[in-house]
Amino acid sequence: MTIYTRQGDNGQTRLSDNVPIAKDALALEACGTVDELGSAIGLVRCEGLADGMSRLLEGVQRTLLELNADWAAPGRSSSGPPAFGPAQVEALETAIDHHDSKLEPLGTFVLPGNTRAEAAMHFARTVCRRAERRAVALARAEPSRVRDHHLAYLNRLSDLLFILARCLVGRDCR
Repeated sequence: MTIYTRQGDNGQTRLSDNVPIAKDALALEACGTVDELGSAIGLVRCEGLADGMSRLLEGVQRTLLELNADWAAPGRSSSGPPAFGPAQVEALETAIDHHDSKLEPLGTFVLPGNTRAEAAMHFARTVCRRAERRAVALARAEPSRVRDHHLAYLNRLSDLLFILARCLVGRDCR
């Protein structure tokens, strides 16, 4: 089996709901940006993070896959509890509070680039903010695709990535 299908050569593709969609559609743009975010987080994880931080970010990557699955097939159902919901937002808030409690109050703007890992984390944060903007646009255009917890998750995730980047400057968070 080959990877190419030639079905996208005309500027259209299909999400998992199998409905044709333009490659520049908001839903595809939002999914693509979340996919890019997962890759950016993967780059951060290659920077020799503490095990706890790497596991936390791996969990985030898995949740981002679930977010994309929600957007790619709105109304999908599965047996058992939903894989992505408000509990994931609460988990991010817990992680933010835990890591932020180890940091000194911030008194200046942050200039990324103190360490490679810190700069990569800030890059992932900016991709996350873009994903959030795409999600807001998608929510306006197709309200049935985007849930409140999707937007809240991306908003909290950018906060978490900011806190983790600060931790990486002095390797203060384990």
